[in-house]
Formats: sequence, structure tokens, C-alpha cells
Amino acid sequence: MRSRRLRMTKKELSVGELSRRSGLPVSTLHFYERRGLIASERTSANHRVYRREILRRVTVIKIAQSAGIPLAEIAEALSQLPRDTSPDTHDWERIAENWHYDLTRRIELLTALRDKMAMCIGCGCLSVQRCPLVNANDHLAKDGSGARLL
Repeated sequence: MRSRRLRMTKKELSVGELSRRSGLPVSTLHFYERRGLIASERTSANHRVYRREILRRVTVIKIAQSAGIPLAEIAEALSQLPRDTSPDTHDWERIAENWHYDLTRRIELLTALRDKMAMCIGCGCLSVQRCPLVNANDHLAKDGSGARLL
């Protein structure tokens, strides 16, 4: 019972504990650290330890990546969070709001692409002049005749 209580009050997680709790390999956590997405501290024995708040950061990174947000954008958003204290609800809401706009825009673009693709595949014309995907509004014509995309 005593060791269980000690684990619950411990403020840091080892890289193995963070890996197990996040479901990510240790190598991924090290990669995130090299990219500045998360930070560790060193024990007197030079072992990496992570503050417990890092688990939430890792979870946010995983969710954002699964939504297609590039790591550079994730890093930019996380760089706006406080480093010395736990981010509060307002901090996380601000990030979510920014990503919400971007994800909505991406969904609209992908929906339009999907709809044009269905039209194109069903068309069968193979005309670069009329194709709404490759040559919308015949923008390639301004460069003259002949192959322009090869």
C-alpha cells in the first residue's frame, strides 16, 4: 500500500511511465522532445523525468496529429502555453479554437475535392482544358498550347 501511495503522489514520470500511459514508444517521446514539443528534466542519476502535465501535452499532440495538423503547427501552438505551470482550461480552449478554424477550412476543401473527383472520375473526358481538378477555369491556357504539367 505504501508504494502505491508513493506512486500516486510522485510529481514526475519516467520516460517508460510516460510511454506506457500515453501509448507511445519511448523513441517517439524522445523525438517530440528533440522537436521542442515536450521537455524533460534530469535526475541526479541523469535519468529523464517528465512533469505529470506532459502527459496532457502528449495526448494533445496525438489528437492533433490524428486530425492531420502538422507537427510544426502543433509546436507553434504548444509554444504559447506556459512552461513553468500547468496550462489551464483557457489555454487549451485558445489552442482548440485556432485548430477548429483550420480544421473546418480543411474539411471544406477536402469535401470540395471529393465532390470534384467523383465528377471527374465519372466524366471520362480526359480533357485537361475542362478538368476542374487539374485546370480549373483553364488557367493553363495563359502559358500557351502543349503539355504544361509534365
